[in-house]
Amino acid sequence: MQRYALCTRLQAGKYEEYKRLHADVWPGVLEAIRQCNIRNYSIYYKDGLLFSYFEYHGNDFEADMAKMSANPICAEWSQLCRPCLEPLPPEWWTPTMMEELFHTE
Repeated sequence: MQRYALCTRLQAGKYEEYKRLHADVWPGVLEAIRQCNIRNYSIYYKDGLLFSYFEYHGNDFEADMAKMSANPICAEWSQLCRPCLEPLPPEWWTPTMMEELFHTE
């Protein structure tokens, strides 16, 4: 299992919309997340920033992420969520794993 942490910025005035969307995530999106070997997925908000954490339980992260990107339900979901986000360079959700400085079970 590999832990991932990512960060992006929320567009000004989009907090309520983004929160509403994530209060009722589509079942097809949740199923795609599971099928792509992601577990324990959380998104946090603080001072205009979104912080995402998940655990990856697969063997080929790039292939699983490509599978998720190719899923039509996930693409439609992204079209709803993306206008709420303001990318931190270089991507919407910074794709490089943040450095883990501490972890305890």
